[in-house]
Parts: sequence; C-alpha cells; structure tokens
Amino acid sequence: MAELAGLVQRLEVAVGRLESMSGGGGGGGGPAAGSGAVSAYVEAYDALISGPVAQYAALSQKIGGDVQKHAEMMKQAFTCQRQLLVTASRSQKPSDSALAPLLAPVSKVIQEVQAFREKNRSSPLFNHLSAVSESIPALGWVTMAPKPGPFVKDMQDAAMFYTNRVLKDYKEKDKIHVDWVKAYVSIWTELQAYIKQHHTTGLSWSKTGPVASASGGAPAPPPPGPPPPMDFGEKSSGGDSGAVSRNALFASLNKGADITKGLKHVSDDKKTHKNPALKAQTGPLPTGPKPVASRPTAAASPARTLPPVLELDGKKWKVENQEGAQGLVISDTELKQVVYAFKCNNSTLQVKGKINSIIVDNCKKMGLVFDDVVGIIEVINCRDVKIQVMGKVPTISINKTDGCHVYLSKDSLACEIISAKSSEMNVLVPNKDGEYTEIPVPEQFKTIWDGSKLVTTATEIAG
Repeated sequence: MAELAGLVQRLEVAVGRLESMSGGGGGGGGPAAGSGAVSAYVEAYDALISGPVAQYAALSQKIGGDVQKHAEMMKQAFTCQRQLLVTASRSQKPSDSALAPLLAPVSKVIQEVQAFREKNRSSPLFNHLSAVSESIPALGWVTMAPKPGPFVKDMQDAAMFYTNRVLKDYKEKDKIHVDWVKAYVSIWTELQAYIKQHHTTGLSWSKTGPVASASGGAPAPPPPGPPPPMDFGEKSSGGDSGAVSRNALFASLNKGADITKGLKHVSDDKKTHKNPALKAQTGPLPTGPKPVASRPTAAASPARTLPPVLELDGKKWKVENQEGAQGLVISDTELKQVVYAFKCNNSTLQVKGKINSIIVDNCKKMGLVFDDVVGIIEVINCRDVKIQVMGKVPTISINKTDGCHVYLSKDSLACEIISAKSSEMNVLVPNKDGEYTEIPVPEQFKTIWDGSKLVTTATEIAG
C-alpha cells in the first residue's frame, strides 16, 4: 500500500506538469520563456514532492488515522505552493497587495493543518500532529528575504521536541513511526537544499512576462466580498470558530485597506447607539444581518489604520500589529532596553542579547525566543503563546492568558512563574538527555480556614 501511495503521488505530480505544459497557468499569457515547459526550479520542486513528501505520505497512510488525514492536508499545501512557483517562474513580481491573493491558498492550508492539531488534542497520535503543526509554517519561506533557507531550518527545529517524543515512544515498539520521523524531517532538509540552489535570497520571479496576478496564477478568492468580514466577526465573538477566524486572518495577509471593500455601510437609523428605539428590541432576529455586517467594520478598521511596526523608540523596542511574520529578530540590544510586543498574531520574535524586560500583550499564536532578561517577562491578554528561554530570566508573569508554553533552559530553572486568571499553562523543563519534561501549572485551588488565616493549596482535577 505504501508503494502504491507513492506511485499515486508521482502520477499526480506528472499530471500537474502536463497541465502546466498545456498552458493551464493562463490569464496573463504564456510562460515568460515562450515555452510550455515548466522552469528548472519547478521541476526540482516536483522532485521534492515525488521524493520526501511522497514517502512521508505513504508512511502516514500506513499509520492511518489522524496522521493520514494530516498528510493529505500537507500534500495539498505543497501542491498549492507548486502552483505559486509556476506563477513566479512565468511572471514578474507583483506589488505586496497583489501578492496576498497568490499566497492565500498556501496560507489557508497552513492554518487548516494547525487547526486540525488543536481540535485533536486527545488523539493518541498528538505528538505526530504537533510535529507537523509546529513546522508547517516553513512553507512561508516564499515571503522570507533575504534568508529563506535559515527560516525553514528554524521551523524544522521547532518540530524536534515532538519528533523526539515520537522516537522515544515508538523506538522499541514500531519501526514505521521511526521511519515516519525520518521521512518527515527529510522534507525540510531537502527543502533547504532546494532553496539554497534556486532561491538563495528569496523567491525567484521571472524578469520578463506579465506581472503576476491571482487570475493568472494560483486560484484564490477575490480580496473583497463577504467571507473576510464574516470571519473577522467570528474572531470578535470568540468561541468555537477561533480556528476559522485565524484562517481568514492569515489568508488576508497584506490586503491592507482592500479588506474593507466588501463591508456594507450601515445608515444612522439602523445603529442602536443613534436610534434609542432599537434598544428596546430584545431579539436580534429582526435586524440580524445588519449588526453582523456592522461588527466587522470595527474589527477591520485597525488593519487599515495600524500598519506593522518594528522599531526602537527611545529605550523601547516596539513590535506591533504583525500578522504572519515568522522571522522577526531584534539583535542590536542594550541592557537598558525593553521589548513591547502588541497585537502580533501567527508570528515569531527572537530577541538576542541581554535586555531589561519583555511584555507580550494581546497576541495570538505568538512565539518568543530570547537570550537573557534581567527583569521580568509579562504575558497579558494572550492566547496560544510559546516562550523559550535560552539564557536566564528571574520572573515570568502570566495574566489573563489561555494557552502558554514556557520552555526553560538549564540556566533558568530558578525562574519564578506567577500566574493569574489564566489556563492551559505548561512549563517544559530540560532533561540531561536534551529532551523536555512537560509540567502543567495548577489552575484549580483549594482554600481552607485554619483558625487564624486562609490557607490555599493547588489541587488536581480528578480524571
């Protein structure tokens, strides 16, 4: 079955190449070189798909279950990226705003892969899902310049914690899982070699031909229209639709003001704050569609007026409004400086050197790696953040945050972790063998009166 799956994958690649040769890219005219054949770097990418990706997919099929479902998503992600490469090989680079629709298909699958893992935390194959979910942002290398290769290496390293767990669990039990790890890791190793050969400083675009557009390249929905506002509304309301709204956020990367084009204008007579008579209506049904349309306006406005920021303002490094920025680095630091990260989503930030303090405020799916902090790390009003200490930090404060993983170094084991109004917190402590032990931070407490004072102790939820 594994060999058959690999053969099917190779056939899919061959069909894709034949479609490209027949001029399927369309829209903006023929290939830049005047030939129907795909470029050399697209052929090299096909070899990556028919090699390591196909092997990983075949082994995933053997394992079955959630791992197989995840692999199907991964194949789709590589297929979408191949289409982007075909477009780049035949077209000139477009503006950043025009590039967003071309990136949307890959971005959407990346978010689906990560959402699948979050929805299946109880899966017996959770470590497999986590390894894929942590490293899938590597496909964002097409937006990373001038060092796309090192970016893929960073994402590959992010998966090592979970691939090591898989190896530990199955090394003596089932060789298929060991082979699965090797095949999966080899995807990113081969991708780095591919990038080094064909896209050393960034995605290579054609010097001739038409300027790339979504109509002549990767299929993507037009920037304006109801779907983005609907997802932004769900994001505002929270709840079970969080993964869907994150998909829309990532897919809407770099749209800027275009994201508000599909919103409907609400007249003053329909606004409750300007029409007191509407406030008496307790049921939302009579005016249901209108309020739904008005909510995204408030959510989308900041995207139009607040651009991404990464700058040093006096003694403060300001990192604000970053969306899908997977390679932010602050390197020229001083001891007196502080870092303030605000409203950064689906992004990673590395802070090098020794600084005074770091604040992470109102961020979602944010990754922070830092060397040394002499004061405190504060995490406030965040969701699904990961913090890795490379050197030392005396105190980490976590407030009003859902989902926080703290990776301590050997030099930071004496760190104090203070938490309040937070959930899903885990501290990962390094072992002698280089692996980590994950320890949950208590969220439930018992308080008793001992006759003179209240005594509070942590408790564990049974079951």
